[in-house]
Amino acid sequence: MVMRHPNIVIAISIVLASAILAIAVWVLAQMHDDALRRAQDSVFNVSLLVERDVSRNLEIYDLSLRAVMEGLKQPGVQDLPPAMRQLLLFDGSAGAKDMGSIFVLDEAGDIKFDSQASPPRRINLADREYFKVQRDSPDVGLYVSRPFLPKIAGKEVSIALSRRISRPDGSFGGVVVGTMRLSYFRGLFADMNLGPGGSMALMLSDGTMLMRRPYDPKIIGRNLKGTANYSRFLLQPSGDFFGTAAIDGVERWYAFRHIDMYPLILDVALSTRDIYVEWRRRAWIIGSLIGALDVTIIALAILFSQQLRQRRAAEEELRVLARTDGLTGLNNRRIFEQDLDEEWGRAQRHAWPLSMLLIDVDSFKGFNDLYGHSAGDAALIEVARCITNNLRRPGDTAARYGGEEFAVLLPDTDEAGAMNLAEQIRAAIQEREVRHVASSHHVLTVSIGIACTSGQIFATARELINAADEALYEAKDAGRNRTVAYGTATQAPGGDTGVPGYLTPEFSPHIYR
Repeated sequence: MVMRHPNIVIAISIVLASAILAIAVWVLAQMHDDALRRAQDSVFNVSLLVERDVSRNLEIYDLSLRAVMEGLKQPGVQDLPPAMRQLLLFDGSAGAKDMGSIFVLDEAGDIKFDSQASPPRRINLADREYFKVQRDSPDVGLYVSRPFLPKIAGKEVSIALSRRISRPDGSFGGVVVGTMRLSYFRGLFADMNLGPGGSMALMLSDGTMLMRRPYDPKIIGRNLKGTANYSRFLLQPSGDFFGTAAIDGVERWYAFRHIDMYPLILDVALSTRDIYVEWRRRAWIIGSLIGALDVTIIALAILFSQQLRQRRAAEEELRVLARTDGLTGLNNRRIFEQDLDEEWGRAQRHAWPLSMLLIDVDSFKGFNDLYGHSAGDAALIEVARCITNNLRRPGDTAARYGGEEFAVLLPDTDEAGAMNLAEQIRAAIQEREVRHVASSHHVLTVSIGIACTSGQIFATARELINAADEALYEAKDAGRNRTVAYGTATQAPGGDTGVPGYLTPEFSPHIYR
């Protein structure tokens, strides 16, 4: 099959290369998914760690505020000496890292007690957001403010955590507030490995930015309300998605969560470029190797296919050489006898007539002696061409039977049709007017013997050949340049047989006309 159809080799190689490519694509797709899963696991771990740290510190800060409020309720606290009062009220805040000052503000916003100064600094904070919210809303609870710059010189940008002080009758009695430096969040974010394009942000629930990595002081306090990413943060308590940052336009994979009990949203994001940077490197290497392998497989298949074609062409040439006569291009005697056996069997099975012509060049030895073997070969080629030109049906075959003798096999042709074709061949050769001075006709001529199974009984194909040979000898004996059918009178040149209607019978659809 492969020898007969070399393109199958190329087709198989393409299928094989495609299969290898498909497997490589599948593997790369799995590696792509694995890279994303690893990044997601890393981000989830980082966000969980940051959330717990922020939540724990906010809880500590809140406990410090609550401790101050509880201390204020103790009888006689305000009458204590300043040093003891400071220790009682603000001792709980001593271990609070990155905590700024804790103030107790009266209902007018003046500092009543100060964790870092005794007597307290003379500052009014009634204009601060955290004071106004607590004053105007009795049920706020713990309030986390927007970033602000403290009124005390040299202090860092901070946020405030505040709680309302209510009198026994429920009226506003002041505020306990503690400031928290944003440097705490900046230091916490800096310790996390998020890659060159990663980001991390902590914002208030209203979209106000408290801290972001990479750090840019211009972004602190900026409100992201209305941006695509912020809108998605509000849809559920936690989640993840691919999105593009409104701040820097970088595409990232985001994991976000709302910090429990606090009005804060934390998001941790990895750049898609960073997520797949290692995958791209490996994909390039694997893709190059697979591409080279596929190209090599197909190239080798093409070369092998070309070799098969050349071999097939050589074998076909050998088959042709084995079938044909090297001089005339007609079938040789061995192939003719094979064809005769096949047609004989077919004629016997279907009761079809089978005719055979034996053609011999007249006085050919004298032609060779007179004109030379080269001219003799040219004459044989001319005779073969005349025979071939007069065979019109695909089933008719001609062969060089030996020396200057030719044979023609005519399946499904009766004697009259065979006689008609034989006379056409004889006349065509004579009309070539190949000069032959040693012949009585002065041109090259042939004699033809005809044998047909129609009207005759032949036991074997060999008997058919012998009958045609006998008719050929009769033509020779009758003067050459004649066609003679086995068992009939001798045919004179030009069709004058002396037998009325010999060349003009009523032919069947299968005979030559």
